[in-house]
Amino acid sequence: MQVTVENVSNIERRVKVVVPATKIDEDVSARVAKAARTIRMDGFRPGKVPLSVVQKRFGDSIRQEALGEIIRDSFYEAVTQEKLNPAGYPSIEEVSDKAGEDLAFTALVEVYPEITLGNFADIAVERPVVDIGEGDIDEMIESLRSQRASFEDSADAAADGDKVIVDFAGSIDGEAFDGGTSSNFELVLGSGRMIPGFEDGVVGIKTGEERDINVTFPADYQAENLRDKAAIFKITAHKVQKQALPAIDDEFLKAFGVSEGGIEKLREDVSKNMARELKQAVKNKVKTQTMDQLLAAHTVDAPKALVAGEIERQRNAMFQQFGGANAKLDPKMLPDDLFKEQAERSVSLGLLISQIIKDKAIVVDAERVRAVVAEVAESYESPEEVISYYMGNKEQLAQVEAMVLEDQVVDCVLADAKVTEAAAKYSDVVRPQQR
Repeated sequence: MQVTVENVSNIERRVKVVVPATKIDEDVSARVAKAARTIRMDGFRPGKVPLSVVQKRFGDSIRQEALGEIIRDSFYEAVTQEKLNPAGYPSIEEVSDKAGEDLAFTALVEVYPEITLGNFADIAVERPVVDIGEGDIDEMIESLRSQRASFEDSADAAADGDKVIVDFAGSIDGEAFDGGTSSNFELVLGSGRMIPGFEDGVVGIKTGEERDINVTFPADYQAENLRDKAAIFKITAHKVQKQALPAIDDEFLKAFGVSEGGIEKLREDVSKNMARELKQAVKNKVKTQTMDQLLAAHTVDAPKALVAGEIERQRNAMFQQFGGANAKLDPKMLPDDLFKEQAERSVSLGLLISQIIKDKAIVVDAERVRAVVAEVAESYESPEEVISYYMGNKEQLAQVEAMVLEDQVVDCVLADAKVTEAAAKYSDVVRPQQR
């Protein structure tokens, strides 16, 4: 078998393969002989159909079947011989098959890119340092009260934190547009649910009042036909409701698992939860900075086949998240462009991480894996049962190991990077993680 490889791009290879005619003939002859032993035809006893008859009746289809398998096997033999690392299935561009002549075919295939790691010392990361104070705990408890707040009708003007029940009808250049109209719409002012300017325009409205507000759709709005468009919304307020916060009484404390110890026990529990959330938030911020700078410092050609696979994975994940399967919708309703940028980033990062693991000979730390599992188990009533479940479930354990391995890669990079610490507020570090 003859093999030649042409570099089409950094990650594309055109593989030309020539398979001797003798191999084709031998394979086809063997298949014809096998068919003759098993085929049933009128006028012949089983296993006694002459080869010439089988060849005449079924020779073409047998040959095509043989060629398909020979092309497949020869391609993978060729990439192994040439030490290529395919990143997806090949595209067969050309096949030359003539009786009595060698079989020649050309396949275009993407390969995994070659990545040369840069100097991690050029990476600069800022790690936020936060002291959780009494004021932070007070603010969190007020947030817990807000989560369990009720709303009462009010004759006062609507302010941030109030709920308004409104009808609205939007128009652009005097024409209504899809999605611009709603009745009895409930909106908590300051929640950020609406486009910029909408909630600000509703602030100050009273029950029974009508007003027009002017807004401009963002340049990155999900509906392309509305991007950067100026719109007018006619607002009719049916109700303005003020928030009524619950008292911190026994009923409130029990709602958060506190049966003894009163408010001090609640503050202790809240403080522990805040510390846990802060630890994760700081870790995520440092990791995001590290990954962003790794990508910026390296040029990674992401194979289209891998990106396509990642797009499909993200599409299905979003589809499941929003209950698409229950609605019997088609995931293809979500276009590739919705996921393409994030998919390319994910694939590029994955390739970079794999290269670091290979070059730095990083192996997963079993003790760190167990520590992560134990940390997850802490929030359950029977931690040991949870630990046993994870450690005995290969799929769950593999997910934890992958996460730990990625953390070890970040640690490896940070060992050489410039890491500075900067004082920060709890709310500034954690709140972005909660959105």
